[in-house]
Amino acid sequence: MAEQSIVLNTPKEIAGLFGNFDANILTIEREFSVNISNRGEDLRIIGEPENVEKATKAVKGLLQLIERGEQLTEQSVHYILSLINEGQESRMNELGQDCICISTRGRPVKPKTLGQKSYVKAIGENTIVLGIGPAGTGKTYLAVAMAVAAYKAKDVSRIILTRPAVEAGEKLGFLPGDLQNKVDPYLRPLYDAMFDLLGAENYQRMVERQQVEVAPLAYMRGRTLDDAFIILDEAQNTTPEQMKMFLTRLGFNSKAVITGDITQIDLPGGKRSGLVDAMHVLKNVEDISIQMLNERDVVRHHLVQKIIKAYEKYEKKAGTQNYHE
Repeated sequence: MAEQSIVLNTPKEIAGLFGNFDANILTIEREFSVNISNRGEDLRIIGEPENVEKATKAVKGLLQLIERGEQLTEQSVHYILSLINEGQESRMNELGQDCICISTRGRPVKPKTLGQKSYVKAIGENTIVLGIGPAGTGKTYLAVAMAVAAYKAKDVSRIILTRPAVEAGEKLGFLPGDLQNKVDPYLRPLYDAMFDLLGAENYQRMVERQQVEVAPLAYMRGRTLDDAFIILDEAQNTTPEQMKMFLTRLGFNSKAVITGDITQIDLPGGKRSGLVDAMHVLKNVEDISIQMLNERDVVRHHLVQKIIKAYEKYEKKAGTQNYHE
């Protein structure tokens, strides 16, 4: 058995590290099969030498986040532990920075994983970014956050949100109401992000001033989109022709982020996905970045990561191509 001591300097460190009902410490104990106790400011970790070493790295990594003013969450604790298990503990100091904007609830919006950090950096440095990954990786929300930040910084004069309406075959005329009513069901995830980052009233004002536009992908044809931040969501459900049409709408002083999950293609009749095609066609084009997110970047309940892993394992066993490798 081995033992390691860590001195906690302030009550804030103690409270932040332990979490509600000692949840964070209990998570570390379960993950590394160690016993953690504290006497005042002295934290003791007892267990097998290798496990104690990993648990010590986890505690120090979490303390670094607390020192930077980060509030530990279930997700951040699990992510730190996953980095240690993968031997990437040296990269823990890259977390907890890069605030993109502040939500209407006063919450700083920032990347929570290394994959998300790379994704956000790519959006800042490239004209077109393809963000590809499973549900819960924040690819749509972070894209909207970057669009809002660009608008507030006056880098662009408008935000354009679009998404293919696969279920209606892009023939939205059969749905009741005006254009806005027709596309609302398909664009709800984008609305939710905009409301969170701008507030419902501010969002509505921007729509009335044509500073925010929401439209189905079919309505992009024939347009040139200048001075805009454009987000194409659920791009795995575009056809190659639709993807080419969208990419060639880009005008001067514009930026485009294309998001999608290539394991959830809903195109009828086994049609090829425009997003899958674009990954191959554009992989060596300058000023275009392809960012792959995976289950480690999921920022929802930690069970979502396990669910995604389970499906990937099942599909791989069944002979289905795993696009996350």
